[in-house]
Amino acid sequence: MIRNIAACCALAALISCQSNTSETETDTAMTQETAEPMAENEEWTPLFDGKTTEGWHTYGSDSVGQAWQVVDGALYLDPAAKKSGKTGGDLVTDKEYSDYHLKLDWKVAKNGNSGIIFYVKEDPAKYQNTYNTGLEMQVLDNEGHPDAKINKHRAGDLYDLIASSPETVKPAGEWNHVEIISNDGQLELYQNGEKVVTTTLWDDNWKKMVAGSKFKDMEDFGTFKSGKIALQDHGDAVWYKDIMIKEL
Repeated sequence: MIRNIAACCALAALISCQSNTSETETDTAMTQETAEPMAENEEWTPLFDGKTTEGWHTYGSDSVGQAWQVVDGALYLDPAAKKSGKTGGDLVTDKEYSDYHLKLDWKVAKNGNSGIIFYVKEDPAKYQNTYNTGLEMQVLDNEGHPDAKINKHRAGDLYDLIASSPETVKPAGEWNHVEIISNDGQLELYQNGEKVVTTTLWDDNWKKMVAGSKFKDMEDFGTFKSGKIALQDHGDAVWYKDIMIKEL
């Protein structure tokens, strides 16, 4: 009888030990699973905090034009504010970036026009506009803005250089998710989950494309390998949010 009781106690202790080991292993696995995404997220840096214009300024200025406002977690260009005399202008990042993966969401009002301009060299004494140096991913209401009738001027296009394909833009008033990946001269543009433009920057074919575009007389257009990121003030209501960058 005593022998049976001892055996039962030993068996219970073994089961308890196995259970504790299993729980420890499970806890460790869960910790590893939750740690890995956190480490990945840490690679992304927000360029917009959803509350302020910190990290941005109007091109050629030390401050942000008053027509740019933060509304419902988005950077919003208010055309009515511009008409009342408040300044706008293209917003640019305080920092320059070289190789990176940029992602953000945009929406535009009916008949609206704007753009995401990158590799901008901010030197207003030499370059009056962001587009004198920077490349543009077009932001547009394809259904309402007349620019949509021009080849390479539609939403998602590398403006005036390469037409996007397929066309994945959503109607005016709806959010579009876009990504710009530029790494060692290889450029890819994504719109709503699909790659729409791919090209190589700065080689002979690139120079030939620029020479055949409206930028042909802008000597330094598309030549800089480091620059600022800009959100264009084209005078129309536009919203930008969830702006994140990962340097490569």
